[in-house]
Amino acid sequence: MPIATSDKISLKEAISIGIGGMVGGGIFAVLGLAVSIAQGGTPIAFLFAGLLALITSYSYVKLSQKYPDRGGTVKFINQGFGVTIFSGSINNLLWVSYIIMLSLYASAFGSYAPNLFEITQNKTINFHIYASAIIILATAINYYSVAIVGKIESYAVIIKLIILIGFIGIGAYGLIGNPNLSQLAMSNWETPLQLFAAGMVIFVAYEGFELIANAAPDIENPKKNIPRAYYYSVIFVIVLYFIIAIVTVGSLTFDKIATAEDYVLAEAAKPMLGKIGFTIITIAALISTFSAINASLYGGSRVNFEIAEDDELPTHFTSKLWNQPIGLFITAIATLILVNVLDLESISTAGSVGFILIFGIVNLVGFKLAKDTGSNRVIPIIGFILCMVALVILIHQQYLTNLTGVIVSMSIILLCFIAEWMYKTTERNQKN
Repeated sequence: MPIATSDKISLKEAISIGIGGMVGGGIFAVLGLAVSIAQGGTPIAFLFAGLLALITSYSYVKLSQKYPDRGGTVKFINQGFGVTIFSGSINNLLWVSYIIMLSLYASAFGSYAPNLFEITQNKTINFHIYASAIIILATAINYYSVAIVGKIESYAVIIKLIILIGFIGIGAYGLIGNPNLSQLAMSNWETPLQLFAAGMVIFVAYEGFELIANAAPDIENPKKNIPRAYYYSVIFVIVLYFIIAIVTVGSLTFDKIATAEDYVLAEAAKPMLGKIGFTIITIAALISTFSAINASLYGGSRVNFEIAEDDELPTHFTSKLWNQPIGLFITAIATLILVNVLDLESISTAGSVGFILIFGIVNLVGFKLAKDTGSNRVIPIIGFILCMVALVILIHQQYLTNLTGVIVSMSIILLCFIAEWMYKTTERNQKN
């Protein structure tokens, strides 16, 4: 992440951390999936997910101001619940959710890359080669130099925003007289419940704002800049996604969107810019997903290290391998397995379930510690209730259409709790 010469993070840099975290590979990976579930109501689905992120950011603002710590979410959960089996399980879920996000980004990379260069004649084999290769390359860069990770991320944020805003400008102009614009009519929307469920499936496209929490100790003028960093970045991304969804649904027929579901943003650039537009957006997707994988590998390994430091994972996880936390290697291997085993919708569902549950817990912490943080208790409890309702609706919708995603999500949560319980029980027995 870009850091000022004074070792303090300016407001602009803090906002770029939030925007960079959200506009990673998420929008490129899940846009087609959102349209398949919400149809003409896709912009509303993105709006629902964004509002949940915005409400949750209030708890993050208050907790980041009161307890600034590079552990971010991990520290907030421990602050609210102490170092217990429950907090340890939720923190482990955060680490696993990072791995799921990495799988999502690698999946997007694997879907977009063959459009530029096909290695074999088989689409599936190409996907697996590219998705695996990008994880291996990003892991090697993380081992080689953490400074390079920061440089890649700072340049990538600028490049992808320029391309996406350009796409919006040209795409919006292309909507004039486009017959597909009628697809946005309310008659083409799914039911409100289905729209909300669609928003929750693609909630992973918003989760990156929580990275600001890890930078909170270094943000200059924290009283003013921490709230601004969260709110400005989340509101900017809500508007960005909302307009991208309008341009995409208004540019292409639903059939075309379904055919190009995994690389729909590149396809949406075709009506106005032809093959050049398709190629430019494909390159933007590759840069975005590559930078997101780089940053998330770094973040995931640090989360793993923080959890082990707080004695919620075995101390082996605080050890180093080739001068980096061992969690980096484990995170990379787990990502390689996930991306080659699960389909995009199951990965997206598991990621969204994980982060909605974690954000619900952070909202609950915000409510519990409202007196200490000087918060309005109503906003965090509304955030908690909304997250729990969102969780139920998401699981119900996916149960009907994607049972694998639900089974994977529930298994991951259960596994996090069982692993933490076993670790704490073993540790207690050894002490006795």
